[in-house]
Amino acid sequence: MADMFRFADDLGPLKIIHVQDAGIGLKAVLVIDNVAAGPSIGGLRMASDVTVEECFRLARAMTLKNAAAGLRHGGGKSVIVGDPGMPKTDKERLIRAMAAALRGEDMYIFGPDMGTNEECMAWVHDEIGRAIGLARELGGIPLDELGATGFGLAQAAEVAADFDGLDLTGARVAVQGFGSVGIHAARFLAERGCVLVAASDSKGAVLDAGGLDIEALAALKAADCDILIPAARPDVIHEGNVDDVKARLILQGANIPATAQAEQRLSERGITNLPDFIANAGGVICAAMEYAGANQTTAFDTIKDKIRDNTLAVLESARADGVVLREAAVRLATERVRTAMSMRRWGSF
Repeated sequence: MADMFRFADDLGPLKIIHVQDAGIGLKAVLVIDNVAAGPSIGGLRMASDVTVEECFRLARAMTLKNAAAGLRHGGGKSVIVGDPGMPKTDKERLIRAMAAALRGEDMYIFGPDMGTNEECMAWVHDEIGRAIGLARELGGIPLDELGATGFGLAQAAEVAADFDGLDLTGARVAVQGFGSVGIHAARFLAERGCVLVAASDSKGAVLDAGGLDIEALAALKAADCDILIPAARPDVIHEGNVDDVKARLILQGANIPATAQAEQRLSERGITNLPDFIANAGGVICAAMEYAGANQTTAFDTIKDKIRDNTLAVLESARADGVVLREAAVRLATERVRTAMSMRRWGSF
C-alpha cells in the first residue's frame, strides 16, 4: 500500500501487486498504471536488480507511450527479480508461476521485454491466453525477428534528422545495448546510409571509427558520433556522464535511459534527445496491432505513420514553446490520457 501512495499522482497507478512464491524463488511485481484507454500493455522484464520504483517508472512510460501512439491500451509493466540467463527450466517455472498468479488481472496484457522473448510469451499464453509478441506459429508478429522497435527508431531518426538538418548519409551511429532493439536500429539506419562506429552490450564494447560490420556484431553477440542510441537499462545517461555525450541526435531505444537532470543538460547543450515513448514505440504499436488481429504489413505501416507524426509534433511543439523535448512529449501524451479518463464513467485510472 505504501508503494502505491509513494508513486501516486492523478494518472495512477491503479494497482501495484507483489507476487511471491518462496518455494520456487519467485519474487515479482506488477504495476498497472492507467487503463482509461483500455487494458494495459507492457513488457515482462527479468533482471537481478529490478525494483518496484523501476517497475512503476516503466509502467508510466508505457502509459505515455500507448497514449502518444493513439492505442486502445493503457500502460503497465511487470518485473521478475532473477538472472535472465538462468537455466531454461527454472526460467519457465518462474514465468509460468507469475502468469498463473496474475490470471485474474485481465487489465494487464503481458509482452516481451529485457530478459524475456517470444518463447516466454508462449509460456504466458499457454497459462492464461493473455500475451502479445508471440511467434508466428501462435499467430503473432515476431517483434524481435522483424525489428519493430528498431524500425520505429529509424523512422524517428529520419524525421528528426530532416528537422535538424542532419544528413543521414555517412552519419556515425553508436549503440549502447546491442541487443534486439539496437541491432535492428543499426540495420535500418545503415539502409539509410548511416555508419555504425561503436556498439556495446553487457559483455563489452567495440569501436571502429571507419565503420563496423553489423552482421558480424550480431553473430558475435563511447565515442564521438552523430547519433547515439541508448538501448539497454534505465538511467545510463546521468549527471555524472552527460557532458561526455558527443552526439547531435539521441534516439532513446530503451525506456527511461536518461535521468531528468541529464535530459535538461542535453537540451542546454543543443542535443536533440527524442524521448523513449515517442521514438521507441514501434514494438508496442506492433504488439497492439497483433492483439487486434492485424497483419505484419498493416502493423509496420502503422508504426511508420504514428512515429513520424508524433516525432514531428513533439519537435515542433518544443521549438515553438522553448521547452525540452520530454516536456513537449509528456504534454502531448498526458492530454490524450486525460481525454480518455474524462470519457470513463468514474473518471478512473
